[in-house]
Amino acid sequence: MSFDLTRVRADFPVLAREVNGEPLAYLDSAASAQKPQAVIDAESHFYANGYAAVHRGIHTLSAEATTAMEDVRIQAARFLNAASPEEIIFVKGTTEGINLVASSWGSRQLHAGDNILITGMEHHANIVPWQMLAERAGAEVRFIPLTGTGELDLSSLSTLIDSRTRMLAVTHVSNVLGTVNPVKELVARAKAAGVTTLIDGAQAVMHQQVDVQDLDCDFYVFSGHKIYGPTGIGILYGRKALLDEMPPWEGGGSMIATVSLTEGTRFAAAPWRFEAGTPNTGGIIALGAALSWVSALGLEVIHQREQALMRYALDKLSSVPDLVIYGPEARSGVIAFNLGQHHAYDVGSFLDRYGIAIRTGHHCAMPLMTHYGVPAMCRASFVLYNSEEEADRLAAGLTRIHRLLGG
Repeated sequence: MSFDLTRVRADFPVLAREVNGEPLAYLDSAASAQKPQAVIDAESHFYANGYAAVHRGIHTLSAEATTAMEDVRIQAARFLNAASPEEIIFVKGTTEGINLVASSWGSRQLHAGDNILITGMEHHANIVPWQMLAERAGAEVRFIPLTGTGELDLSSLSTLIDSRTRMLAVTHVSNVLGTVNPVKELVARAKAAGVTTLIDGAQAVMHQQVDVQDLDCDFYVFSGHKIYGPTGIGILYGRKALLDEMPPWEGGGSMIATVSLTEGTRFAAAPWRFEAGTPNTGGIIALGAALSWVSALGLEVIHQREQALMRYALDKLSSVPDLVIYGPEARSGVIAFNLGQHHAYDVGSFLDRYGIAIRTGHHCAMPLMTHYGVPAMCRASFVLYNSEEEADRLAAGLTRIHRLLGG
């Protein structure tokens, strides 16, 4: 299947608008991607024509909504190549998915003296929940350090994993550096030592095919809004044998089998025991539309297109005076940089005047900023709806800022 950029861009209404009198160049998709019309229509259609509370309703609208929701569970399982739909849990996003595992799995599996292994490039969502868990349990959080090129230093792995290591939690793709981590190798090495594994796929699933059975990971989590779906919905994949042993982390409706004031509560089977309360049904249905939209384009086609665009953008940016680019040459999705001694916020503000939207700040990765000795970075995201012209505009805008402000 060939890639038609004009047709793809036409699917995203917002890309037709202007910002500050300039055509919008939206280079902030790593923070949150724009939505194709198919996703907008799917959620709108549900609320306009078929909204009802799911589960237990005997009327037609409730039954239809429940079926539509569970169909997306099946769809998500296929998207990740999970062994069963019962390995798919609907969560608010990556952050909630990781907190669910830390609270539920961690409450029974982590004890005083144990350790959790993360990396030096993690998003705060894959740092803070483990720190909180370790503090409760009296355990330790260790981290895999980075090389000078922004990749994981795997030479330290043999000393970091020991008999008290219980969890390896690692990002599939760095949200700042774009580093694609060798997660299959990491999972294999952890598994050989009896360590449970979680992969943060928030920055991976929109760029490449993910096969959880091939990776052999225990948990994999991603957010819908990163893959052109709505906010407030995401997917946690969990190996069925582990989910069956994990206790609920929230109590309420929908996650119970029976409730008695005198005999207590029996919980529903996994995955429903982890989905207390009224779900974001509209978001779930719209996420299904997003997965369908991406799958129709083809992830291999998307990957090839984005990699070509990334190479083009890096080549263009190489001509910008005093530009420092962070991370490895081979990367996915993002380019983090600083322009001379100018603060990232100032650079981002100037680019916005030219209609170019980037992200600035610590990118919820303060330890990574500390590693590089900077308070903040600029970050430009390149995804399937971005163009070579937008890369040209970014390079030209940075060159103009350098000329206006000096080095």
